[in-house]
Amino acid sequence: HLLIYFGYTYCPDVCPTALSDMALAMDALGDDAAKVRPIFITVDPSRDTPERLKPYVANFHPRLVGLTGDEAAVAAAAKAYRVYYAKSNTEAAPGEYLMDHTSIIYLMGPDGRYLTHFTHGVTAETMAKRIREKLN
Repeated sequence: HLLIYFGYTYCPDVCPTALSDMALAMDALGDDAAKVRPIFITVDPSRDTPERLKPYVANFHPRLVGLTGDEAAVAAAAKAYRVYYAKSNTEAAPGEYLMDHTSIIYLMGPDGRYLTHFTHGVTAETMAKRIREKLN
């Protein structure tokens, strides 16, 4: 099973919250966590290099995998999951930018089939409970 979230490492709040919730849900799954691979896919490949992603995802959970690629690969992955993302017009620090993006955590089956999703604000306990239901 895959637990997938699209975001970016420079995200000030939504992404760290979602990834923390994913990590807490993984911990709450106990032995069942071995059946789930948490994945973070960047929507900001120009800044989120493999060298930046590796320590970032390691801060959240040891099994969390960070994925990036070229713009076309990221766009294709986002399109497959119907994830919206774009550079934001919101003012950031000089030379910096934010990204608007869908904030949904997807649970996919071992065969790649969509099983369920979690929206922003779901508790780790609820996520773990629903994941466990889908594992059996």
